[in-house]
Amino acid sequence: MKFTLQHQVNDCKARAGLLETDHGLIETPIFMPVGTQGTVKTVHQTELRDDVKAQIILGNTYHLFLRPGLNLLEKAGGLHKFMNWERPILTDSGGYQVYSLSDRRKINEEGVKFSSHLDGSKLFFSPEYAIDIQRVIGGDIIMAFDECTPWPCEYNYAAKSMEMTHRWLARCCERFDSTSGKYGYDQTLFPIVQGSTYKDLRIRSAETIASFNREGNAIGGLSVGEPAEEMYAMTEEVCAILPADKPRYLMGVGTPANILESIALGIDMFDCVMPTRNARHGLLYTMQGVINIRNEKWKEDLSPLDPEGTSFVDTFYSKAYLRHLVHAGEMLGAQVSTLHNLGFYLRLVKEARTRIIDGTFLAWKNSIVKQLSVKL
Repeated sequence: MKFTLQHQVNDCKARAGLLETDHGLIETPIFMPVGTQGTVKTVHQTELRDDVKAQIILGNTYHLFLRPGLNLLEKAGGLHKFMNWERPILTDSGGYQVYSLSDRRKINEEGVKFSSHLDGSKLFFSPEYAIDIQRVIGGDIIMAFDECTPWPCEYNYAAKSMEMTHRWLARCCERFDSTSGKYGYDQTLFPIVQGSTYKDLRIRSAETIASFNREGNAIGGLSVGEPAEEMYAMTEEVCAILPADKPRYLMGVGTPANILESIALGIDMFDCVMPTRNARHGLLYTMQGVINIRNEKWKEDLSPLDPEGTSFVDTFYSKAYLRHLVHAGEMLGAQVSTLHNLGFYLRLVKEARTRIIDGTFLAWKNSIVKQLSVKL
């Protein structure tokens, strides 16, 4: 993988770059739709490519390990071929899913023992095995195995967890460097900064992660319930330390406003289930604010879904029709809502990139960021 920093604005830390992978180019800043189980829910791959214009998607190591399983993925030639997606894929390490299984997992120095949420079977992920699994899945960018601490988190626990994540990272790097990809293209390993919302821990973790000198770096353990101001503060501290010539990935973030504020702090890559999950509940993102399409006020509104949108669905369907679909429980309602939200997120980061390049990003961001969260 190669990252080229193309432009950085003078009045904040926002920057535009280009990621080159064996499955194609990625213009940053970028949002990655989440394809947990080898699919971005309710939309098919041609829509992701041609309508949403996704440049990279995310796959989930834990879920793909459980099903369809490693044997079938390897037989298919990896996730790209299995799901017919020719563009880049990033896979998480499974650490966040293990974090979410707090009632059915046990963490120690060797790794994590946990029970499958499907059948209760006992499983074990070590840092080495997390790398092996991701080699089989075949993501272009794969993540180091880490522990994602909850919020709030007691200081001593956050510190011990962070140190263990660093030790796990050394094991991940050793396994990654001693193995090779299975399908004839390069893979890249990103370490993950941890440290909860403690400034000194975040600084120590960022310095440690930077010392491994990998091709990109990620920031984890944020957007887990802490106030947005704390998330931004930790992100700013970490971005001041992580090398500027490598991409920075803020994991699991977030709302449109979160993304723009984090771009201003120097973040290049984002993923979040919010646009797809909220779409299935009838919440739509627009430049004017958030629409709950289930509300009565849209019942007879025959105006386009989003006149400013660039996705096909934005001008083809009316608000009243989408409301009807959602209330009727029609699958098309979830599909249209998801296409709209993903199209909006990708359009937002594309506009941010344009504004970074022409020097108007900060003023533009400041003028719209509050409006993005207004409930219409």
